[in-house]
Amino acid sequence: MSRARQTVTLTADLVILTIRDGALCVLLVERKNEPFQGRMALPGGFLRGDESLEQTAARELAEETGLDAAALQLQQVGVYSAPNRDPRRPRAVTCAYLAIAPNLPVPVAGSDARTAHWLPVAEAADTALAFDHDRILADAVELARTLLQFSTIATAFCGPEFTIADLREVYEAVWGVVLDKPNFHRKVTDAEGFVVATGGKRSSPTGRPAALYRAGDAAELVPPMMRSRFGT
Repeated sequence: MSRARQTVTLTADLVILTIRDGALCVLLVERKNEPFQGRMALPGGFLRGDESLEQTAARELAEETGLDAAALQLQQVGVYSAPNRDPRRPRAVTCAYLAIAPNLPVPVAGSDARTAHWLPVAEAADTALAFDHDRILADAVELARTLLQFSTIATAFCGPEFTIADLREVYEAVWGVVLDKPNFHRKVTDAEGFVVATGGKRSSPTGRPAALYRAGDAAELVPPMMRSRFGT
């Protein structure tokens, strides 16, 4: 039995994460147009002309939020192809991209976005996002949490010199848990090339001075900081 061929429309969606005021936040836009007018959504849009999906993602990010994708390291979260996931097209397939980075600017809404802003992930998870963006966001957050297990990206969210407590706060924000302080300290300092002691200390009004560290040369964590080993 033969089946009619279907026309597939391609889109790109972006999950941009950062830490603001100690909370993991996601970049969301309020949709100006139907479908889902007035609903919050991830930035993204349709593939145009001879663009690659990566170029589409960069263009849509700039048009809808004013952020420059060239300053971010985008990686693919997954491809989403459920029928009727977009009411405008019966077969709209999207490729979702993730970037997690520190010190990202306040977004400026443009294109078909009414507003654009950072929203804590915990709050976004309780918001009915447009399309299937709830699922995409959940998948991307899980990928970001995995990145912190195997890479040294967490140090990018700290200053040039930082304490182990500063670094622990990054993990707690992304993982959404409270970590055991001695266990975390031991695992961080045991990981080869993760952090390097500077010999300096930061004074504390409530206790003894805390040792200062800087980021090491490693890009991957050996051994990894597995969440399961922290009881999460």
